[in-house]
Amino acid sequence: MNNKLSKPYQLAGLKLIGFQFTVAVFATLIISIIWGSSAALSAFAGGMVAVLPNFVFVLYAFRFVGASKMDQVYKSFKRGTSLKFMLTIVLFVLIFKTITIVPLALFGCFILVNYAQWSSAIFFNH
Repeated sequence: MNNKLSKPYQLAGLKLIGFQFTVAVFATLIISIIWGSSAALSAFAGGMVAVLPNFVFVLYAFRFVGASKMDQVYKSFKRGTSLKFMLTIVLFVLIFKTITIVPLALFGCFILVNYAQWSSAIFFNH
């Protein structure tokens, strides 16, 4: 059962995921205009490889909060991080096996969306 006190943290995480998704969409649009649809598909795929695992992490890791739930907090963060890492690998494998990619667009958007996560403090009052 989820801790009611964790909801604000989940909502903050989901706000960040929304920001990352927005960055991925804008990057995809710009790449589409500059390099075309094949590069745009690669860019969107790269952005989603960053966004989807982070979404799973937020839902899983921020289920508990508080000193009385310290063990549950630790375990949920540990499992959330593991799921995020494994999902990232699986998504990259699926992309490489199913679509023809433009590597610069794929990895560029992946890095840009991850950078958006790190720089989110500039845009949000946490």
